[in-house]
Amino acid sequence: MNLTDGLDGLAAGLVAIAALTFAGMCYVSGHARISQYLHITFLPYSGELAVFCAAVLGAALGFLWYNCHPADVFMGDTGSLALGGALAWWPCSSSASSGSCSWEACSCRGALGDDPGDLVRMWGRRVFRMAPLHHHFELLGWPESRVVLRFYIVGVLLALLSFSTFKLQ
Repeated sequence: MNLTDGLDGLAAGLVAIAALTFAGMCYVSGHARISQYLHITFLPYSGELAVFCAAVLGAALGFLWYNCHPADVFMGDTGSLALGGALAWWPCSSSASSGSCSWEACSCRGALGDDPGDLVRMWGRRVFRMAPLHHHFELLGWPESRVVLRFYIVGVLLALLSFSTFKLQ
């Protein structure tokens, strides 16, 4: 999440999408009747995790109110690392619904073990103009609000993909 926290509202919005997704999954799998009706494995204590996800969702939305463009408040390392820890702790959320954050991390060579200041190169060719990925789109001429909204759209699509594969066992 620290890599994603480069534009106003980007990190908080993507965390809110992932938290809402995983809260829904935890609620469904933690409710005996709903999980039985949908033929989903019942997980007895996942209701508590749904409450935690809802708390993270509320915190992200409350912060997003003041962090949207132009930002009045900034997250910083403490907030982004805490939200990243929450995302890493949610096992199902890490797979698809927070895929936008994963692409951000993969776009930086530092995340892959190389020098953190270098641009990403594959087979000797430049892939991104700048790392992390959201700055690449800014260098293409996209305004900040367009980049953030496009990342939100991708986050929502990945959340829907998570819900569509939720029943697969």
